[in-house]
Amino acid sequence: MLSKSRPHPPYHLALPMTPAEIRQRHWNALDVLLITGDAYVDHPSFGVALLGRWLEAHGYRVGIVAQPRWDCPDDIAALGRPRLFAGITAGAIDSMLAHYTAFRKKRSDDAYTPGGRAGARPNRATLVYTGLVRQAFPGLPVLLGGIEASLRRAVHYDFWTDKLRRSLLIDSKADLLIYGMGERALLEAAQRLESIPEEAVSQRKEALRGIAGTAFALGKKESWPPSNSAIATLPSFEEIQKDPQKLMEATLDLERHVHQGSHWLRQDNGDRCVLIAPPAAPLSTRELDRLYDLPYTRRAHPSYTQPIPAADMIQFSITSHRGCGGGCSFCSLALHQGRRIRSRSTASLQNEVRQLTRHPDWRGSISDVGGPTANMWGAYCDLDPKTCKRTSCLSPKRCPHFQPPQEKLLALLKQLQHTPGVKHLRVASGIRYDLALHAPRYLKGVLHSFVGGQIKVAPEHCVDHVLHYMRKPSFAQFEKFLTFFEKTQAATGKRQYIIPYLLSAFPGCTDDDMRTLTAWLKKQGWQPKQVQCFIPTPGTVATAMYYSGRDINGAPIPIARTDAERQRQHHILLPTSRHSKHPKKNDRWNATAKRKKDNVTKKSARHRK
Repeated sequence: MLSKSRPHPPYHLALPMTPAEIRQRHWNALDVLLITGDAYVDHPSFGVALLGRWLEAHGYRVGIVAQPRWDCPDDIAALGRPRLFAGITAGAIDSMLAHYTAFRKKRSDDAYTPGGRAGARPNRATLVYTGLVRQAFPGLPVLLGGIEASLRRAVHYDFWTDKLRRSLLIDSKADLLIYGMGERALLEAAQRLESIPEEAVSQRKEALRGIAGTAFALGKKESWPPSNSAIATLPSFEEIQKDPQKLMEATLDLERHVHQGSHWLRQDNGDRCVLIAPPAAPLSTRELDRLYDLPYTRRAHPSYTQPIPAADMIQFSITSHRGCGGGCSFCSLALHQGRRIRSRSTASLQNEVRQLTRHPDWRGSISDVGGPTANMWGAYCDLDPKTCKRTSCLSPKRCPHFQPPQEKLLALLKQLQHTPGVKHLRVASGIRYDLALHAPRYLKGVLHSFVGGQIKVAPEHCVDHVLHYMRKPSFAQFEKFLTFFEKTQAATGKRQYIIPYLLSAFPGCTDDDMRTLTAWLKKQGWQPKQVQCFIPTPGTVATAMYYSGRDINGAPIPIARTDAERQRQHHILLPTSRHSKHPKKNDRWNATAKRKKDNVTKKSARHRK
């Protein structure tokens, strides 16, 4: 139940970012200050907005500092000292990934910043913001969260410095780190601190220990958790330095912990250790419905004078579920959201669509209904996770216990599309084609009615041993999907395109493997322009492969480790001679003309029709 301890503010207001906005709400001080490396957009796709509204709905007074200056604490201090704690996130993605390309060159833009301007957040933003909070508010509890903190909660490899780094807790000296989706842990932290006087600093730190879904650091000689708690030990920082394969061991343990853990983890980092509590229970359908039903303005904060690219893209998108059963080795979801799907109810989604049609900016189109993977809404597993030994629900083949009701999802999309005021509804989230092939009625229905000319899929590669390292299905599945796609296009007469995701320089991939992929594409007459060179992001299994030079079983695998090797693989697939002055035309794969060298122009398509 939501707290009724304080009157709720008028919800047509964004969360306050200025002292004047705090006075407008008739508050004398904040309870919680949230600091983010993104611009503040009051939309449920932005973590700070989601958590801020969640706390506010439970009666807490929440303020936001977005993209503060990092050479002084003035921006942090502007809203005054909060009564309970400061919560810090680097933003929607790791700040190093936001700043640098796969070849460690600075990016020229940032979709989460007004005007798309690069450089509005510092490198290692979580560390910098923690230091600023310490300067502005000495003794205030500091809580870390978001993807940067979550994926760096244990010892991890940092690609940008090519070094092993300690847990973010050790480097930041923060009081608590929240991993995964943080609603339960953040709310419990606020409730625990509620009754403890601000001056009782040691009691406040002690009160934060033991919350599910969190981690904290302490001295090796300190005793925690209680002796009756089950605890497993991860390889230490020093052990991983001596034996890189130990990083793989730790990463797989962390992954299992998220999926089935009811125990604690401990990892030594020099003279300190990090304790990781069991994961928080996921929100129920009812709780998810309540969370997404909170009245977000779906706009950037009114103080911004320039558009925020990410906000424009997702303003009228809808999140239908959380989690992904894929467990791809390069994806952060396995360690952050986990593989268990948590879905919203049909009634909640219908209500959100009705609310969208009454928004002042509404123009008739819903840009997306989905989640990490579009076709996993309502999916469930009838197996006890404690007995599950799989690392993926879909690789190498779909587990029979994983049940996605894709035909019900198609019926839901049709219901939402027929809501009065809705002109168009699209599915823009990526679709697992291997999963969709098990439900041809769903796939045909989506291609016919909910794809706005483009469908996103992720074959990643065509060489099966590389796909095995990725935890992706055999390439035969993708070819089967292409056949289905072409037949559907022929039957409907629609002109649609496949937007593929391809990876170069993945662990285990050689130059010859890239040439095999290039030859396959050439045979189809396809010239992809959107190819991502693998980036070893903290915490993933693929990053442990890259660091150790071995697969999950300890067998040696080839690694394109240097920038020169990585660029060579990348340009085998994407040579500079193919760059086009018209990327929009060439970035798409036209499956209806797959054996022609160039995509068919709209003019010639009209002529044939």
